[in-house]
Amino acid sequence: MSAPQPRLDDLRIERNAPPASPRRTLPVAIAIIVAALLAAALWWLLRPKPPEIRTAVVRETAAEPGTARTVLNASGYVTARREATVSSKITGKVMEVLIEEGVKVTEGQVIARLDDTNVQASLQLARAQLAAARTALEETRVRQREADRELQRQQKLLAGTVATQADFDRAEASALALRARLAQQETEITVTDRTVAIWQQQLEDTIIRAPFAGVVTSKNAQPGEMISPMSSGGFTRTGICTIVDMDSLEIEIDVNESYINRVSAGQPVEATLDAYAGWKIPCKVIAIIPTADRQKSTVRVRVGFDRPDPRILPEMSVKVAFRDIAPAAGDARRTVLVPKAAVRSEAGRDIVFVISRDRAERRAVTVAATTADVTELSAGVSVGEVIAADPPAGLADGAAVTARNL
Repeated sequence: MSAPQPRLDDLRIERNAPPASPRRTLPVAIAIIVAALLAAALWWLLRPKPPEIRTAVVRETAAEPGTARTVLNASGYVTARREATVSSKITGKVMEVLIEEGVKVTEGQVIARLDDTNVQASLQLARAQLAAARTALEETRVRQREADRELQRQQKLLAGTVATQADFDRAEASALALRARLAQQETEITVTDRTVAIWQQQLEDTIIRAPFAGVVTSKNAQPGEMISPMSSGGFTRTGICTIVDMDSLEIEIDVNESYINRVSAGQPVEATLDAYAGWKIPCKVIAIIPTADRQKSTVRVRVGFDRPDPRILPEMSVKVAFRDIAPAAGDARRTVLVPKAAVRSEAGRDIVFVISRDRAERRAVTVAATTADVTELSAGVSVGEVIAADPPAGLADGAAVTARNL
């Protein structure tokens, strides 16, 4: 039985089928729109925002002619050029210590004594040996004079054919032997005298004296302890005390290599001890040590006090301001002021970030002076420009920023 053939009626469009309901498509469209809006809002909230930068306006200043300006601030410590831990030349037991901390001593003053019993005995023996040697020498001189007279008699008798040649030879040999013995004893006296001098020096070495005038800052030994010029274990001291020459006090400062060009020999310095914050001490640069520390990238600078003062003590912490004299009238330098935190150091150069049209521009500057709050610039920026007052780490040249005035 064959399949039925298609008819023309089968191609008719069914008009009775119901259309799709709009209630089903509307929620889908709304959900798509809401998701798109949420995605756009989330992107807006999470997008990278330019960092907010506190800004400041560059101000103008001018140094008054003939006035001192601070060109560099630094910190250091008070040190003594003459400081010594006083020890002995010999090993011995301490019998007495005649100083205490804080006591002033003069050059050559006795500060301690060591046990000298054995040295005294050896010195007395050497003196006795010297006295015996001198007595023996006097005896030999008497015998030599007698031998010389006997030699003269034998020579006269030999000339008169009264004495024999043998008698003359014996007299001559005796005189020569006594002369040789006399010379030997004179040498022995010299040796014994030198021995006495050695023991006297060792006796003097048991007395420890101050090498220079100063103040005792520490007492390191007590009576009954052993002292030695070299360390020989934990039971032997190597020093009696430490003496400091207060007239040799100075300030030692490590200056960064990038700023050493602002320091020169003889430059005026104003120092402030942490212990006396309101006391301004006039100083000056003594010397710049001609070598750098490769580990710290610093150069050591020695600063001396114009006038010594008993309030200045070794190892005190001190802050210094290196000063510079402004030019004479008619040649005053025009400079600008910026916040101290605005200046950064990168690759050995001082820079600031100038803010223009919400963009940060790195600008190299020349620092003329620095105080506690502001930095004085002589080149790099102009009056009225806006700069980052405290640029964050990692701020790049050309980065977008949001400015916020101080």
